[in-house]
Amino acid sequence: MHKPILESILTCPHCGHQNIEQMPEDACQYFYECTSCKQLLKPKNGDCCVFCSYGSIPCPPIQLKQRCCDTG
Repeated sequence: MHKPILESILTCPHCGHQNIEQMPEDACQYFYECTSCKQLLKPKNGDCCVFCSYGSIPCPPIQLKQRCCDTG
């Protein structure tokens, strides 16, 4: 089994600001406050976390094809 990538570039859907963020390996990150416009991001319907919705790389459990917090 390969190791998951733990950094993802989050892109704010409101202002387009991008920020490199570290993803937790053992939990979903449900909320994220944009560091530019201060909008609170939540996952899109059907996604388990903000990284799966707005990140350049999905969260570690999804990368490893495992169950994530809200899915299954």
